[in-house]
Amino acid sequence: MNRPDRVRIDGHEFGVQHFPASSGAVTTPVFVIVHGIGTSHRYSVPLQRALAAGHPTYLVDLPGFGGTSTPRHRLWVEDYANLLGALLDTLGVTNSVAIGHSMGAQFVTELAVQRPELVSHVVLIGPVTDAHRRTAVAQAVDLYRDTLKEPVRANAMVFGDYARCGPWWYTKTLSAMLAYATDERIVRLAAPVLVVRGSDDPIARQGWCRHLVRSAPHGRLVEIPGHRHLVHYSAADRVAERIVEFAGVERGLVT
Repeated sequence: MNRPDRVRIDGHEFGVQHFPASSGAVTTPVFVIVHGIGTSHRYSVPLQRALAAGHPTYLVDLPGFGGTSTPRHRLWVEDYANLLGALLDTLGVTNSVAIGHSMGAQFVTELAVQRPELVSHVVLIGPVTDAHRRTAVAQAVDLYRDTLKEPVRANAMVFGDYARCGPWWYTKTLSAMLAYATDERIVRLAAPVLVVRGSDDPIARQGWCRHLVRSAPHGRLVEIPGHRHLVHYSAADRVAERIVEFAGVERGLVT
C-alpha cells in the first residue's frame, strides 16, 4: 500500500489515502475511516478492502499520528472534528459515512454534531470512553486485558504506531479522550448511528454500547461474536457487511 498523501489544514498535517470508486459506479456516499488514539490508518486497511468497491473510501491519519507532524499544543476532540470537517471540505466530500474506531468514534461523533451536512451515517466501532471507566488507570487496565487476546500481527501494528506517536502526544490526547462525554454528545446527532463491538471487547463493554444506542436518536447495535476491540481488523468482512447494510449501499471487494 502506498504512503498516504500529506494534506495541511490550518497548519496541521493529515495523512490521506483515497480509493476511488470503480469506473461507472455510483460515487456516493463516501466512506471515511478514522483511527483511534495513538494509531494510524494501517489497522483499518482490512476494513477498507472489505468495503464496497462502488464507493470512494478515504483512510485518514490525524495530526500527530501515523507519522504526521506533531501539533505544538494539545487538540481536543472538538478541535480534531473541526479540522476533519475542513479536510473533507478540501477533499470535496459532501456526503460521507463517517466510521471511527475507539477514540475515532469520538472524532466522527463530534464531526456529525458540528457539520451534519457532511455526514449521512455514523459508525462507531468499539467506542470510548465508558462513562463508568473514564480514568487513565481503568483504560490502561482494559487495554492490557484486550491485547492479551488480539491477533499478534494487530498488536504489533498498534504498538508500532504508539511508538511513532510518542508518549508526549499520546498523553496529551488521552486527556482529551477522557474529557469527551460521547454519550452526552451523541444525543445531538441527526444522522443514524451504528455501534459495532466485538462481543469480548473489554474496552467498549456491552452496557456502555447499549447506553450509546439508547442515547442516539436513531441508533442500533451490532455485536460480532468472539472478537475484541480490534474487531474491524480481526473480523473486517463481517463488520463491512454490517456497515454497507446500514448505509444502504451495495457491497463489493476492493482490489
